[in-house]
Amino acid sequence: MSNPVFFTAPGTLEAQVPGSTFVLEGAEARHAVTVKRLAVGETVDIADGAGRRLTGTVTATAPGELTVECLDVAVEPRPALRLVLVQALAKGDRDELAAETATELGIDAVIPWQAERSIVRWKAERAAKAHAKWQSVVTAAAKQARRAWIPEVRAAVDGPGLQAAVAAADLAVILHEDAVRPLRQVLEAWLDSRPRRDNDGGTPAGQPREILLIVGPEGGISPREVTRLCGAGAVTALLGHHVLRSSTAGPAATALASDILGRW
Repeated sequence: MSNPVFFTAPGTLEAQVPGSTFVLEGAEARHAVTVKRLAVGETVDIADGAGRRLTGTVTATAPGELTVECLDVAVEPRPALRLVLVQALAKGDRDELAAETATELGIDAVIPWQAERSIVRWKAERAAKAHAKWQSVVTAAAKQARRAWIPEVRAAVDGPGLQAAVAAADLAVILHEDAVRPLRQVLEAWLDSRPRRDNDGGTPAGQPREILLIVGPEGGISPREVTRLCGAGAVTALLGHHVLRSSTAGPAATALASDILGRW
């Protein structure tokens, strides 16, 4: 069974080496001690959310404090090919559920999208609170999945903002029920068409590739949005033979893309 994971701030693990001591404090320590009831001698992982993971043995516990002796420190590189879920805002917390499940399945970043048909609206103070809630949901899902990387919840975008993101991406795929080509075919064709490079199979050094997986709201993506996004460089793809909920399409696409792209 894998070790439970608790998060600390980026940079706090850089000085850790086997044999050193690390003290976890705050909410994560309280969760470890009072909720998980970790005891001296148990093994845990402490991750900084930016790829660095400490594996160690609990040597002491106190309210709001967990002391761990470092056994090993590993740095997990960020994938050279990143998957980004563009999730339209949806009612009933279906958008948050999509972000949560996609995180457990390995998504690298999430972009909230204010689509034309989104019933939910992020405005003023609500936007900041909603964004913080999404990041909290994603962080909890990364912890549940024992991830060393916490996906970034990027700033919410509207139509023009998403068009700009599409234009900057290596590939942007609109998951659409009226598409002709299945997602597998779209991704495999993109893989075959990429220029080959020696360092990582297709990307110049320092330039990570990103694939956007775009999911609409409950009422679907409007024809005008599809036209504009395709004009910016997006392509449409079919995800299965059935119409999926807004909360299901993104995670399903994440799982399929991870397999096709060799991430799994």
